[in-house]
Amino acid sequence: MTLLQPQLIAQLAGAFPDAVAWRNLADGMELTLSGWHRRSNSLARGLREEGLRRGDRVGLLIGNDEPLEWLVSYLGIHKAGGVVVPLLARLGPVEVSRILADAGASIALCSDVAAELRATVGTVVCTAGGGDLQWSDLLTSDDRDLEPSFGPDDVADIMYTSGTTGRPKGVVIRHAGLSTTDRVPSTWLGLGFMSSSPFATTSGSLLVSGPLRGGLSGWFLPRFSAEAWVTAVERERPVSAFLVPAMVELIVASPRFESADLSSLAVVSVGSAPIAAATLRRFGAGLGGADVLCGYGMTEFGAVTAMPMGDHGRHIGSVGLPLPGVEVRIVDPVGRNLPPGEVGRVTLRGNRPARSYLNDEEGVEDAWVDGWLLSGDLGHLDTDGHLWIVGREKEIIIRGGHNVVPGEVEAALFEHPAVVEASVAGVAHTVLGEDVAAWVVLRRDTPADDLRAFLLERLADYKVPRRITVVDALPRNESGKVIKSLLESGVDPE
Repeated sequence: MTLLQPQLIAQLAGAFPDAVAWRNLADGMELTLSGWHRRSNSLARGLREEGLRRGDRVGLLIGNDEPLEWLVSYLGIHKAGGVVVPLLARLGPVEVSRILADAGASIALCSDVAAELRATVGTVVCTAGGGDLQWSDLLTSDDRDLEPSFGPDDVADIMYTSGTTGRPKGVVIRHAGLSTTDRVPSTWLGLGFMSSSPFATTSGSLLVSGPLRGGLSGWFLPRFSAEAWVTAVERERPVSAFLVPAMVELIVASPRFESADLSSLAVVSVGSAPIAAATLRRFGAGLGGADVLCGYGMTEFGAVTAMPMGDHGRHIGSVGLPLPGVEVRIVDPVGRNLPPGEVGRVTLRGNRPARSYLNDEEGVEDAWVDGWLLSGDLGHLDTDGHLWIVGREKEIIIRGGHNVVPGEVEAALFEHPAVVEASVAGVAHTVLGEDVAAWVVLRRDTPADDLRAFLLERLADYKVPRRITVVDALPRNESGKVIKSLLESGVDPE
């Protein structure tokens, strides 16, 4: 049986009305399961009174500092029959305007109002004032359940890709694609699951109801820093947490990490971007007995793989096994299956409703072929069926006829004890066509020649970057992915 997300919250609210669904660790405010269900009913009715009709698109730009308002809005828009267009509040106003226009949004719910927003949508609802309506004014006094105005095949969200390799694309996601099987915990543990990932990101969206299915309360840390995360774990004592790789790298590099008491954590999930095995080893060693489980997913598909509990580092560096109902194939450029251990294109298929691009039929035809999604990632399966991601196909560097996978070079750099962060990309070269360049954040001064000598012991010479630039920080989006175009644009061709 398929249980859609609003139905899941309604059932949980009936079974455990006073249980805390989510808590804002910044101010201590809590959202109970009953409160979430009832307030989203109230907001849904308010949206309908403002003229929202089934299928209308609603921009959701409420920021990280107001996670409970975001969650109420998200569920309420769905209950009203609307389609959520989740956007990071930190996007520039021109980019927000372009995306909302592409999505055809008629209403926007936000924390702050920009002139470009007013010019794009008909109604602006703001939590802080300055819009056409106050967010609190949408909460009607009537919080009774509504008649369902959507089904499994109706569009739930239009989520835009992170745009690290080009303009963001809108991905159409249906309600059945957000659903879970009919699974409501028999008891409510109430233990904490901590996250700082914005709900408007792909990884964050998977956590909206994810912890609840295990009887855990979500604890949201709005402003991440390694110091704030360590302090929150020591003070609040969560049993589980989710981190993106950039957060793990910063935590491991923190002076507090080695002495911090993180013993309450039994499981830490890591996802949204590749992470070096060396970083995972350092992180796992500092956590003591916690399981560190990597997963893999993408906006165009949803969750793909997860590391099973109890692996105990046997497949460290992999992103785990395909989830139930998901098939993963590794193929060559003409679509032939490759054997275990051989790197090729990662292709995906699942028993959930297929996603598609909005207003981009050509993109759909290129990405979805014969029922399989061409992920754009390169990887391999091992003999145990675990998936290993090595990089993006578009990021392959062709240096004088040799193919170089940036992820392989980055993984080798992370093995050096002085390297905190690393990113590798191709830069133009008048003779070779492309050359290999690296940008690193260091915990202590280390000559570039020493880093190159270290890499030459681990890699073929043509894979070793001739250019290594030390930077204070790598440019990342809110999903934790490095925006390599910003690094490459600062390099003149040789």
